[in-house]
Amino acid sequence: MSTKYKATDNQCYFITITTVGWIDIFTRLNQKKLIIKSLEYCQKEKGLEIYAYCLMHSHLHMVCRSKEGFVLANIVRDFKKYTSKKIIKTIIEEPESRREWLLSYCKEACNHLKRKQQYKVWQDGYHAEVLYSNSFLKEKINYVHNNPVKDRIVECPEDYIFSSARNYADLASELNIVVSLEVLM
Repeated sequence: MSTKYKATDNQCYFITITTVGWIDIFTRLNQKKLIIKSLEYCQKEKGLEIYAYCLMHSHLHMVCRSKEGFVLANIVRDFKKYTSKKIIKTIIEEPESRREWLLSYCKEACNHLKRKQQYKVWQDGYHAEVLYSNSFLKEKINYVHNNPVKDRIVECPEDYIFSSARNYADLASELNIVVSLEVLM
């Protein structure tokens, strides 16, 4: 497997994790809260440092790195594996008007897999870019924060609840992060 867009060391990365087919899974509050709680767990127990994030309907953007002694690729792998199971469980057990369609789509996404799997929520792999300079870091943080503005969900980045733009604006937020525009120095 190629490591071109994988987090292979403890550098700071811009990461995008996407649902299969870019389907809008994170339209319900319960799904969004599940992702936030999973990120909190990764911060506390798996050595994940998050500098920016934005949870959209079909993907998650993060500017992050792993603490010394942890491997970011392993954190992302475990995060995806855990959240996949929990997302499917909430689709099955909690109110969801698109239940049959979502389950069918996630089941069909497994058809090409060599390994036996019942449902697939996340696309294979993830996109990771090394943030090699503080100016590139700032560019990616701005990109992450402006994602819901670009999608016309909100007018101002800090109005989107599931984004670290709120942390940078010193507003109440769903997830504590490391607020810094110069983490590479």
